[in-house]
Amino acid sequence: MDDEMPRLAGVHHLKLPVRDLARSEAWYARVLGYHRAAEFVEKGTLMGIFLDHPAGGPRFGLRRDPAMSEAAAGSVWFAIGVADEKAIQALAAHLDRLGEKHGGVIRTKVGWILPLLHDPDGHEIRFYTMTEHTPRASGHIMRVEDGRDLIDAAERRTPLPHR
Repeated sequence: MDDEMPRLAGVHHLKLPVRDLARSEAWYARVLGYHRAAEFVEKGTLMGIFLDHPAGGPRFGLRRDPAMSEAAAGSVWFAIGVADEKAIQALAAHLDRLGEKHGGVIRTKVGWILPLLHDPDGHEIRFYTMTEHTPRASGHIMRVEDGRDLIDAAERRTPLPHR
């Protein structure tokens, strides 16, 4: 059976629709350290950019699409991994220094999460630790009951920014 499964190599990149490429690029550079690696021009108009991260973060594609960006605002499309609790605490402190609102570091059933960071288009960026504090048994399916309650409580403490 395993021989029939396709071989996959991970996530190649993430893509988000944005209203304003320059504004989004500046935010991802200032807040998370991303830099432009490629540009996508269609009929003479810059329609997208590709961002790389110098310390191993996932690659990002930003696509100018105001209508889709508006429709997707508030959604959580992905979570970015950070090494461990120390790294996620450092990230929270970095965001605090920049004045970026977020939900704080929350201990979950297996690791730590930093939710409720929003980019200029209202996309929520979440961070999870890759290291877990509670090992999972092999073959065991974890069940999370009411996990959203932690995020909801953090959201009540951290009003969403108006953009």
